[in-house]
Amino acid sequence: MKDIIAFIDLLKASHLFALCQAILLFIIGFILARLISSAVVKVTKHKLTAHGQLFLKRSIFYSILALVTFSALDNIGLDLSILLGAAGIFTVALGFASQTSASNLISGLFLMIERPFSITDVIKVNDITGEVISIDLLSVKLRTFDNLFVRIPNESMIKSAVTTMTKYPIRRADLKIGIAYKEDIEKVRNILMDIAAKNFICLEEPAPVFILTGFGSSSIDIQFSVWARRENFLALKNSMYIEIKNAFDQQGIEIPFPHVSLYAGTATTPFPLTSVVDSSAKQPAADK
Repeated sequence: MKDIIAFIDLLKASHLFALCQAILLFIIGFILARLISSAVVKVTKHKLTAHGQLFLKRSIFYSILALVTFSALDNIGLDLSILLGAAGIFTVALGFASQTSASNLISGLFLMIERPFSITDVIKVNDITGEVISIDLLSVKLRTFDNLFVRIPNESMIKSAVTTMTKYPIRRADLKIGIAYKEDIEKVRNILMDIAAKNFICLEEPAPVFILTGFGSSSIDIQFSVWARRENFLALKNSMYIEIKNAFDQQGIEIPFPHVSLYAGTATTPFPLTSVVDSSAKQPAADK
């Protein structure tokens, strides 16, 4: 009887020892996964974008952690084939139960492979514009310019038109300008070109573009397009509008406001006007 009890105690001790080994193995594996993934990213950071670094770090970390987890479970005597079969059934059931999450997950993988934008890029999705602060498997996180946090599901990112505003080093500013019909268009063009040449933010190449967009209801409509480095885009727009307004005032160029002209009969004959004076208002106070 004593031998049986001793054997049971030894069996319990061995199981406890194996469990402790498994826990210790998982902790060590977790630490090594963190260290190895960070070390690999540091070595390759000059060759990858911020988006690529994040994807590589997470892939290495979770791969090592999965191997360590399987090794720890095998160490305590758990049959991994049964576990993998159960995991497969659970994954299928979970997929049917959470189709939206699965769609976001697949869309997130496409985003990470295609890489239309990276972390720190400024993007526009529908009417939302902000800086990308995180690209995860289920969603993309943005910080808008008024410091709001926006989470956009990856499925919406795949289905929507996404504009990456910081993809290229330079941007074009399209200035919309209206001048009165009486103004000399060539003179206005020379004034605008001179303003662009003197603005130190405006790039000489590509050269500014002067386009007549049409005859508006109250003005001749002009698009004057100038280029700047993307970090100077807003500064260029503001400075150009201010300088154009000042130059037009100095040169006597009229910037018309919307107005409506009414004609009766022929286009050149104005309305006849008659002044009507109230006779009672002209009577002296003594006569009343």
